[in-house]
Parts: sequence; structure tokens; C-alpha cells
Amino acid sequence: MNPSHRSPLPEPSADERTHSDRLLGMLREQIAAQGPMAFSQYMERCLYAPGLGYYSAGKTKFGEAGDFVTAPELGELFARCVAAAVQPILASLGESADFLELGGGSGAFALNALRAFDASGTLPRSYGILEPSADLRERQRERLRDALAPRLFERVAWLDRPPEADWRGVLFANEVIDALPTTRFAMRHGEVYEEHVVLDGEGRLMRVDRPADALVAGAVRHVERDLGNPFADGYRSEILPQLPYWMQAIAGSLQAGAMLFIDYGYVRREFYLPERNDGTLRAFYRHRVHNDPFYLPGLNDLTASVDFTALAEAGNSAGFAVAAYLPQSVFLIDAGLQQAFEAAYEQAVDEAGRYRLAQEVKRLTMPDQMGERFQAMLLTRGMDVLSLPATLLASDRAHRL
Repeated sequence: MNPSHRSPLPEPSADERTHSDRLLGMLREQIAAQGPMAFSQYMERCLYAPGLGYYSAGKTKFGEAGDFVTAPELGELFARCVAAAVQPILASLGESADFLELGGGSGAFALNALRAFDASGTLPRSYGILEPSADLRERQRERLRDALAPRLFERVAWLDRPPEADWRGVLFANEVIDALPTTRFAMRHGEVYEEHVVLDGEGRLMRVDRPADALVAGAVRHVERDLGNPFADGYRSEILPQLPYWMQAIAGSLQAGAMLFIDYGYVRREFYLPERNDGTLRAFYRHRVHNDPFYLPGLNDLTASVDFTALAEAGNSAGFAVAAYLPQSVFLIDAGLQQAFEAAYEQAVDEAGRYRLAQEVKRLTMPDQMGERFQAMLLTRGMDVLSLPATLLASDRAHRL
């Protein structure tokens, strides 16, 4: 369904509107003082401006009370499967292996993953959570402190920047790449333009296209060469020219181990289909999806789908090889979803609990839910690929990249 045909968006409260107006005032001041703002910078401000951005303010984001539901919020099965998939990697690296989660969300994944690692006898030496939001960090800390045994909680450490010292282990990121501030580009008369945000005569936000700089133009031309066709005039989409630099920054010190990314997206030739000529950018507000990034800035989660071919290229440039690429449904099934479901089903105390488990499996695996829209990519460096689960290797679809 087209987002514009969805039911009307809920009205914000007076406090929410005041909060959004404060961010809007800051954006207006910056644009008035510095001129047109690249859309990627606008998105960064909307999501991460201290105290005002979507992820850095105090509003509930995750779960039924928030704006969207991520896989870890549905229950414990997702984290159990991820833990099972990377358990052989941690075991092969020995007692010095660490685990690093990018963007801890509500803390639900860390809670269930640590319990699963403990049950399998492969607790990482430390469980790091790289979380830029001070508000989310405190919520995660409180949740884990209250729910985990002290011996598990003491392994958790919060980071505000990627590790600088060399380390070995597993880096995990669920729905992180889609929240990276994205560049929006457009084609005009065969030339590459970059979307910017300006003010109209009444101080409202509006977009304008300006000639792209060499970095953005070069990234778009690379995609055109890879696809074997130039983009048509008027074509508009997203691109992450900074992705190789971001990858090097977050994983450059990971000397041996793996990175697991799970996100919604496509291989490049599907991402840039001719008919997808306005890109994949969308906004989430109280479980409604819409396509106006200027609606109530600071109250919406802004995201764009992932070009998994670009993610593989960025991993390669940082010294990693793609070990497996597959839909989330296949990844979870190969990582033991059936066994995890059966074990949890037996432990459920009532019919409502068993029903929730069945619904969780459906949400995670059905093609029209998360099963096919979400993809999993495992990249490795400095280790024997054979230490990965054989089922995952057998289902690899990296040839599609």
C-alpha cells in the first residue's frame, strides 16, 4: 500500500508539537545563517541533534508504545537465533572474544542474547553496546541491571565511540544502516544533483536540488557503471557515499571475527529499479508510515532501505569478505528458529504465551512481514570461514549481490 493512502496520522500532543517546533527553530536558524542544508545533514539533525533529535530525546521509540517495532521487541527468539549463529565464531576465538552491538535500542536484544550466550557456554569476555544516545543508554542500563544476574550485567559496557584498540569477536547491527543519514540525489540533463533543504518565503522547509560535489557524483557514477545503465532524467534516490568510511571507523580495529548486519533493503539492481524513481526514504510516526520528511521534525524516525551491494563493497574495502547473504527468514531458520520456538513453547506458562510465540515466528519469517523484506549479511576477517554454521553457508545467496 502506498504510504500516502494510509489512515491519517495521529495528532501530536501539545508537548510533542512544542518539542518539534524547537528543533524546527534550530533548523531554520542554521539554514538562514549557512544557506541550503544537504538532506543528509537535515536527517542527521532530525535523528541525533542533542536533546531534540528523534533518537536523542526522551520519547519512547520502540515497541507498541513507540513508532515502530524491531525484531528484538517481538520476543526472545530473534536474539536466541543470532546468538546461535555466531556462537561457533565466538567459540573459535576463545576466551578473548568480545561482542559489540551497534545501537542497543531498548536493550531487549542484549538481554536475551546474553542469556542465550550464557546457556550455550559461550559468554563473550565483554558485551559492548555502542550507543550515541544518552537517553537510550540510560534506559538500556536500567533494563539490563534489573533483569540480568549480576555476573552477566558486569560484562556489559557502554561505548560512545568505536573501539580504538584491536579486538576479536563479533559486531552486530540490527536496523542500523537504514538510520544512517542518507544523501538524496537527483538526475537532471545527465548531471548529478544533490537534494538540499531550504526555507520558502514563509519559513517552511522545502527541498531544492544543487549540483553534487565530487564525492556524491562519483558515488552515483559508480552505481551507474555497476548497473550498466545511466539513471534517467528526473530519477531520484538515496546513496551513502560515506559508507566505506563509516565501515572503516566502526570495524577497522576488529582484527579477527565477524560482522552481522540485519536490515531491510535490496541488492543494488533491485534498489535502483527504474520504477523506484523517488527512492526508498520514509518516515515512521506511531506505527504509521508516510513519505513527508518535513512533517514534525524530531518526532519521526526517518529511514531509507539498504543497498546491500554497497554494504558488501564497504566491507570488502575494510578488509572483510562476505561469508553469507540471505533473507532474514532463511537466516533465522538455519540458525535454529524451530528448536528455539519449541523450547520456548514448552516453557510457556499459558495459552496467551504460546500464541505470542506463534505470532512472533510469523512476524519474523512471513514474506509479507519481516521474512523477505529484511536481509542478513555476515562478513568475516582473520578467521576460518568453516567455523560458521554449515546451514548458513549452504543457504548463501551472495551471488545475487
